[in-house]
Amino acid sequence: MRYDLVIFDNDGVLVDSEPISNTILAGYLTELGHPTTYEESIRDYMGAAIHRVHDLVAERTGQRLPADFDTTFHARVFAAFEQELTPVTGVPELLEKLTAAGTPYCVASSGSHERIRVGHRKTGLDRWFGDERIFSSEDVGRGKPAPDLFLHAAEKMGVAPERCAVIEDSPLGVQAAIAAGMDVYGFTAMTPADRLTGATALFTDMAKLPDLLV
Repeated sequence: MRYDLVIFDNDGVLVDSEPISNTILAGYLTELGHPTTYEESIRDYMGAAIHRVHDLVAERTGQRLPADFDTTFHARVFAAFEQELTPVTGVPELLEKLTAAGTPYCVASSGSHERIRVGHRKTGLDRWFGDERIFSSEDVGRGKPAPDLFLHAAEKMGVAPERCAVIEDSPLGVQAAIAAGMDVYGFTAMTPADRLTGATALFTDMAKLPDLLV
């Protein structure tokens, strides 16, 4: 393996959460008087921290979302996770391979620590991700596309940025990895390849990722 650390995004890369959370987000924003389609939610918010939702709504409408927006949204998402969430196909097998090869890995997500842990418990991925391997945008001042989160994860894992490979599925995440000086592999299961401009390589199947990393 030519990398000393593999950094995974979480939503859409490790757990198949993007369809669930963006369906709920679009519905909730529409309910609040900000009509949003599922496709628009994917386009505008996929890969972003929750503050981006507040920022874009305020920028576009001059209105602020309710004070309890985050709490209500996350409660709805977590309830749906408990019923529907599954790991992305091929992820458990990929993590087994990385573990067997002794390749360090971690997760660096725009989602909260609670969101990451809820998803990992439901999907069984918590067996591979202890606290020392979990990093959230909550840990840094700025979320993606700023490089802060990826740089923070690399520092905590003791690896230089140029020795890291990031696995991402959103334009914001790819931009953040590039800004951090890291190679980034774009997962195109949900995102059109032309939206992941600048990725080191693109792939559609987790089973093919190990060959890209060697």
